Amino acid sequence: MNYVLFAVPFFFLLIGLELLADRWRGVSTYRLADAVNSLSAGVLSTTSGLLTKALGLLTYTFAWQHWGVFGLTADNLWVWLFAFVFYDFCYYWNHRLGHERNVLWAAHSVHHQSEEYNLSTALRQTSTGFIFGWIFYLPMALVGVPPLVFLTVAALNLLYQFWVHTRHVPKLGWFEWLFITPSNHRVHHAQNPVYMDRNYGGVFIVWDRLFGTFQEELDAEPVVFGVTTPLRSWNPLWANLQFYAVLWHDAVRAESRWDKLRIWFMRTGWRPADVAARYPQAKPDLANFVKFEVPLGRAAQLYATLQFALYVAGGIYLLGWSEPWPLAGQLLGWGWMAFGLYALGTWLESRPWALPLEWLRLLLNLPLLWLAQLGGWLPEGPEAWSLLGLYSLLSVAGIYLPRLAKPAAQVA
Repeated sequence: MNYVLFAVPFFFLLIGLELLADRWRGVSTYRLADAVNSLSAGVLSTTSGLLTKALGLLTYTFAWQHWGVFGLTADNLWVWLFAFVFYDFCYYWNHRLGHERNVLWAAHSVHHQSEEYNLSTALRQTSTGFIFGWIFYLPMALVGVPPLVFLTVAALNLLYQFWVHTRHVPKLGWFEWLFITPSNHRVHHAQNPVYMDRNYGGVFIVWDRLFGTFQEELDAEPVVFGVTTPLRSWNPLWANLQFYAVLWHDAVRAESRWDKLRIWFMRTGWRPADVAARYPQAKPDLANFVKFEVPLGRAAQLYATLQFALYVAGGIYLLGWSEPWPLAGQLLGWGWMAFGLYALGTWLESRPWALPLEWLRLLLNLPLLWLAQLGGWLPEGPEAWSLLGLYSLLSVAGIYLPRLAKPAAQVA
């Protein structure tokens, strides 16, 4: 069962309730472009997962079948409880090393790039974590936890983590000692030096208390959210590539071959001495921290919001129905999603090429629909073409009507 798919309506319902809480309390924890960027990264991650999750699942199943020590079964409640706790222990080390090693941080940093902290941040996930993430859960296979149990507790662990991404819940007393809460997870998303690289658990905070990585949220030190190498972009593709690009540039610039190799696996932030001397990196002054923002008119914001809603619907469709598709169909779906979210990011950034790219995106929907019907991945018939035509006309109107209205508004 795909628990994440069934949870999507509840995710958006809770985001809506958080927006109401913002209004009721007279605060603002959301910015449109930031929230769309976070959600775009999440949609891209789930779509990419259709292509990449086989790596982790196949290696886990192979290890369980051939090297599993104990014959644990899915009909035993204690196996489920053990697996739930054991998964979080493995997650702790995956998460911790994801902060402590350059190449792992390159994947995980996507989740931390938002300079806001709200429920949309919880859905901001990496598309490249599959490369190394599967390694950390092999101990569960070796112990004998069945794949069905593993997949279920993994989903439950992920779902638990959603609610802790909010600023509206204060400290929760004794609960703080055992479980991850909004307070101690706010610490985890901070770029303040006192808070950095702390509170790694997914469900339980006890691992952090045991291994010396716990930090309480301090009243005297307000959290500043984000990363010390700011993304400064609303583009989910660049969000996934940014820190890899940073490492690549430093590796190319390094004179030592050994440095070119080891930079990927050194502690996060380590740079070859010669590169650091020639290309120093300035860190943001948190006392004068300014969030990334691009001015965008209301009409352009509304257009981006409605277009993004289409990609959310497309992501849900792919998540629910594309698993039986052949690789060609899944690649087509991923390409449609990735290019569309890239175009949306350039629109939110008001790039000079945003409008031509938007025209290209709309035009590409024609051959993409034809290919999807030809492959049997979308229903055949004129209805789909009629819907696409209506959508295209509305999109063109959304692009140009506000532009035509501008001169009249200026005269008035």
